[in-house]
Parts: sequence; C-alpha cells; structure tokens
Amino acid sequence: MTDTIPLLIDTDPGVDDALALLLAFADTRHAVVGLTIAAGNVGLAHTTANALKLCEVVGRADIPVFPGSASPLLHPAPDAAYVHGNDGFGDIGYVPAAHKAEREHAAQAILRLSHVHAGRLVLIALGPLTNVALALKLDPSLPTRIARFVTMAGAVTGHGNITPSAEFNVYFDPEAAKIVFEAFPQFELSDWEATVAHGLPHDMVLGWMREGGERARFYEAISRKTREWSADRRGDDWHSADALAMAWLLAPDGAEETIARPIDVVIDQGPARGATVVDWQRQLGRPDNATILMRYDRARFHALVREALQAG
Repeated sequence: MTDTIPLLIDTDPGVDDALALLLAFADTRHAVVGLTIAAGNVGLAHTTANALKLCEVVGRADIPVFPGSASPLLHPAPDAAYVHGNDGFGDIGYVPAAHKAEREHAAQAILRLSHVHAGRLVLIALGPLTNVALALKLDPSLPTRIARFVTMAGAVTGHGNITPSAEFNVYFDPEAAKIVFEAFPQFELSDWEATVAHGLPHDMVLGWMREGGERARFYEAISRKTREWSADRRGDDWHSADALAMAWLLAPDGAEETIARPIDVVIDQGPARGATVVDWQRQLGRPDNATILMRYDRARFHALVREALQAG
C-alpha cells in the first residue's frame, strides 16, 4: 500500500479551480487519482477541455478526466463566463490537449474510485455539487468509503458573491448542495467569506508567476482576464476560493480556527435561493455536519500558492 493519500477532485475549471489543481499537482503527500468534471463556471465542454489542457501543461496527462453533469439537477443557472472568460480560461485561444477525456460518467467514476480506495479516498468538490449528488443518488453509502470530504461552497453569514445571500457553487445547483450536505454526516466547508478574508495580493502573485516556468506562464495568461476584473472591483487583493479550499485539504494544520455547526441550503425560488443557513446557536437540535474554515495561516497559504506556481 502506498503512503500517498488518494485524492479525487470534482471541479469546473475555471481559473480559480486551475490554481487549486496546480496546488494538488505540486503536493507530494497526495496522489490525484482523477478529475471529475461539472458544468459551472462555464459549460461542460469547456470545463472538460480546460481540465485536460491543465493536465497536459503540467505533464500529467496520465490523470483520468471524467466529464459529468452538463447542467444543474432541476433548474437552469447562470455561469461565470463574465469573470473567467467565455471558455473559462481567459479566452487565450490555447491549443487543445492531445489526449481525450474518459467515457465513464463522473458520478460513476466517483463511486468506482470510492471502492478502489475505500476508507482512504479524499474527495474535494471545487464547483457545483451536481456530480456528487448524482453519485449519492446512485449509491447512498458513498460517505462510508470517503475518508475526508472538503467542499468550496456557501457564504456562512449570507454575504454572497452571485446574489446578496448566495455563493456561486451552491446557487448554481442548490438542490444538489442540499442532497450532499444531508448525506455526509461530517464534511469540511471553505466558504466565500473565508475566501474574502484570505486574499492574495495582486503584485505578489504576479511576481511569483514571473519567477516561474511553463505552468506559471500558462497560468498568468489564463488568469489575466480574471485578475483584471478583480482588480477593478475588489482592490489590492485577488481572491481564489478554490485554492484556499485546496490549501486546507493539503495542509490541514494551517487552519488557525474552525467551527462545527449544522448547515442547510435554501432551495425555494426567491431572493434567498441558494443561501447556506448555519444554525450558529444550534437552535434546531440538528447535529453539527459541517466543519467551517474561519481562519487559515495566511503565510502558509501564500507559500503553498507560490510553490504551486513555481513547481516543475
């Protein structure tokens, strides 16, 4: 048995997903056993192509890429092309990867890999939770085989980034998020508000990319549109939600404060749709299902990002 920890990444690349993937590829304690792909930041054809290309850029075309759901479970939702570019990778016109995606559906791949690595598999969801919800509907016993489940989702005090109260990943498919949150008795949640509290200074990140090699140059190109969009709206810091979630997964000892509470999702149509509701006072008597990241060591986060950009 290998000492490395098997890591399965459910993702919708996306510029911030791409940075999280670079962190995972650069980590020696975890072995990425697959990427399961959802629609979210942009459509499934683009998110799949982006995952394949990033694997090629870092010399990891051996990592299988499994396309999954092309839409939310029930209701249509907006994408984030205005932030990430129409193709999700800044519209730089990259040459598509030479290798192809797998035929197996992402939900089925999640289940199969949960058996292959039963009790050891770490699962992280960086996008909408549609694929994970589908896997749970096919096999509700999935959580019993997952050693650790981390998700970038929600806005725990209702300060959303896509609506006044909702974070994008949950808003894209609230029904899926509700299914997943109710199915996992314990999971770890890195939300949008933690993201805002752990910014990456624009000039610092640009310097790291200039000092790096091929993967840094590629990432600088695909992230340029997003970083410029962010600089115009959010000031000196750039925010990478998925990178923070991945940093917590890869280096959990960097967490300086977490809090466990029950969490639920609003699925009603209306202005609160997609909001994540945390029972801070435990008034409803439900068990604490979510461990919420409140503070992460900023220097550790910055170091992980720099190492990932300058790896290879």
